[in-house]
Amino acid sequence: MVKVLVIITSPDERALPGFMWAANALQNGWAEDVEVILFGPAERAVAEGDELFIPWVKKLAEMGRIPIACRRIAEVEGFVGPLEKYTKVEYVGRIIAEKLEEGYVPMTF
Repeated sequence: MVKVLVIITSPDERALPGFMWAANALQNGWAEDVEVILFGPAERAVAEGDELFIPWVKKLAEMGRIPIACRRIAEVEGFVGPLEKYTKVEYVGRIIAEKLEEGYVPMTF
């Protein structure tokens, strides 16, 4: 079975398919594992409490899959604190490289 790395960068409705797919894959067992990474504009939207994203982030957390957001971008742009309310905030470059090496298939939204 496939392992999937869902990388969400879009700050608007273009990100919704990524959240939906990740949640449905976890709920329906479509993949062995699903990891979700928020990057750039998407993590800024979450830090700002975007009503489009927060319900999905919470749903993923309820399913045991708290999204990971990029710490470096959050540090540079000054929203680490607000982002930590909703996600894990870590340096994601190494995490992405490790997941790819482990055979995760990347999907970007």
